[in-house]
Order: sequence, then structure tokens, then C-alpha cells
Amino acid sequence: MTVTRFSHEYLGITIDKAKHSPRLRHHCNIHQSYDDPCQRLFNAIGMGSYIRPHRHSWDPKAECLVAVLGLFALVTFDDDGSVYEVVRFGTEKYGQAEDLSVGVELPSGTWHTVIALVPDSVLLELKAGPFDAKAAKEPALWAPMEGSPEASFYLHYLFRLVHSS
Repeated sequence: MTVTRFSHEYLGITIDKAKHSPRLRHHCNIHQSYDDPCQRLFNAIGMGSYIRPHRHSWDPKAECLVAVLGLFALVTFDDDGSVYEVVRFGTEKYGQAEDLSVGVELPSGTWHTVIALVPDSVLLELKAGPFDAKAAKEPALWAPMEGSPEASFYLHYLFRLVHSS
């Protein structure tokens, strides 16, 4: 039996790929197949990466996000796009403050996005399988599309909101 190790070098390769990606993020699947009963992946998210708010309602499954490196903000929204909650989560490097969690678990159907608050941030994402790419996420129609001119303004708004809360 071979144990898979997730070294700093391994995570560094994922971070480097994110830095060179137009979307400033890169995921590395740990699971072997989309049919696996537990989908597991690392997701390196760079500062300035815009993940369009979305929810997992077409294939309703809870999602668990744990900070492996760095600092993040989870922003949840109501059905109209108003911010419902901001949750900061990160590694112990960023303190033991009461408002800093190491991770979050989102119920299915929760509108959300994740923002990296420091460079070289990496999440471990866990979700029940199997994975169906056609039903993976429902994008919020009230939020700008990724790559659109409005997306950078919206991300800047969210970033300011996170830092003021």
C-alpha cells in the first residue's frame, strides 16, 4: 500500500499553476474518478481570482472547505444577491482570533463565493460524489460573469466588504 503525501512542494506546484492561469486559480484532484463517493481536491486561489457566486442546488450536496495554506473569506448571499454573511477562515499563521475559523461547511443551495485574502492560499475541498460536471454549480444571475469587465469591479466591492466587516 502506498501512502500519498501532500508536501509543500506538491502544493507549491499547484500554487505556481494558479499564478500562471488566466483565472488565477488551479485545482488538483486527489480522487481518482468523478465516480468516487468522496470528491477531494486542492484548490490554489490567487488574490484577484473572481469566483462567480454560485450554489450547488442542481446536484444538492454539502461542501466542506478547509484552509491548508493562507487566508480566505467565504461570502454567502440571499436569493437576491445581498450579502448574508462573511466568514474568514485560514491557517494558524493568521491568528487564533474568535472570528477566524480553519474551515467551513456549506449546506447545499447556499449562494456563495470564496476570496483569497493573501497570496499563495490553498483550500482542501470535500464533497460527496459522484461528480456531474453538468450539474456542478448554478451561477448567480445577479453576479457578473467571470471574465466580464464588471467582474473585477464586483470582486473589488466584495474585497472592500470583507475588509470592513
